Amino acid sequence: MGVKATQAGHSILFDTASNWIPCLADAHHSGRLEVELKKIRRSKLITIDEVGYIPFDQDAANLLFQFVASRYEQGWVTVTSNLPFGRWGETFSDDVVAMIDRLLHHAEVLTLTGDSYRTRQRREFLAKDRAGRD
Repeated sequence: MGVKATQAGHSILFDTASNWIPCLADAHHSGRLEVELKKIRRSKLITIDEVGYIPFDQDAANLLFQFVASRYEQGWVTVTSNLPFGRWGETFSDDVVAMIDRLLHHAEVLTLTGDSYRTRQRREFLAKDRAGRD
């Protein structure tokens, strides 16, 4: 989706949730969180990748909520996660209903099943390697 948005001339920002948090925390601690969020809002599409891989403490979860809330009805947000919404409480150590509510309002949820492209590529590589040795 990010590639298509870029090809259409839109500005995008993409990073993992665990990389967004330090950026937001630095801005918060230096008193410029609102300035940073305003700068981020200029991009047409924001992607928060890998939500759920690393648990967040309460402060990090709050920053991510502010990030999502600042985008609410302002621009596109894509989020990738290996967890269903019902398990996001494990990642955010708190009730995340408000964040999920903002993400799902006007949302299209895609559930992908099957092998990831990395798993598929690795399996194909190993098959070619075995075939080359035979």
